[in-house]
Amino acid sequence: MTNTEKSKGQNQNNEEKATLVDRIQQLGQSNIPTAPDSNIHVLTIIGQVEGHMQLPPQNKTTKYEHLLPQLIAIEQNPKIEGLIVLLNTVGGDVEAGLALAEMIASLSKPTVSVVLGGGHSIGVPIACAVDYSFIVPSATMTIHPVRLTGLVIGVPQTFEYLDKMQERVIQFITNHSNVSNDKLKELMFEKGNLTRDIGTNVVGNDAVDCGLIDAVGGVKDALEKINSLISERNNPEEVVLQ
Repeated sequence: MTNTEKSKGQNQNNEEKATLVDRIQQLGQSNIPTAPDSNIHVLTIIGQVEGHMQLPPQNKTTKYEHLLPQLIAIEQNPKIEGLIVLLNTVGGDVEAGLALAEMIASLSKPTVSVVLGGGHSIGVPIACAVDYSFIVPSATMTIHPVRLTGLVIGVPQTFEYLDKMQERVIQFITNHSNVSNDKLKELMFEKGNLTRDIGTNVVGNDAVDCGLIDAVGGVKDALEKINSLISERNNPEEVVLQ
């Protein structure tokens, strides 16, 4: 064996070791289960939605600038026929969350969401942005008014800005779910439901009953629904005949 061949072999071994270490660091395991040529893309939104301000390193975040190119790639890739969005988020940046929600809502391909654990605050419009939404029985969703952090100038324009931003969130949720405008505002400004705050915390079936989410269900239900929507999209004449 020549020195060149030995060098190539060593480089390949080093790359494999580096990949293995990276997998263990990221996932805690050496083998990653992969779907066999799946036509469904899974997008995860976990922790806090990070927007224009970088959060501390100890915070678990989803950076919206990482997801926007993914959504464009999903729309352009002919091999991807559907999208499942998995949510377990405490909320985060309002404009970043709305940007993600609008991007998901504007996709031409079938979309389904599953709220796992929590879909709080700005996670609500993201969960509603899809064609059909699910929530597991133990998951919760917190609906509350828009808040500002940091320096706030005490002038009427600040209140008007907050009010307009809040109205944008309300309009998006009501346009993409079955909840009425009055019901959503009632949940948003409820007193006594949250400790030292206003708003409402809805759990599983309650989110479905008030119209925020379409149905209670998990991964199996989401996969069945997305496959059904893909089938309807690919064979519209069969749906008409039925």
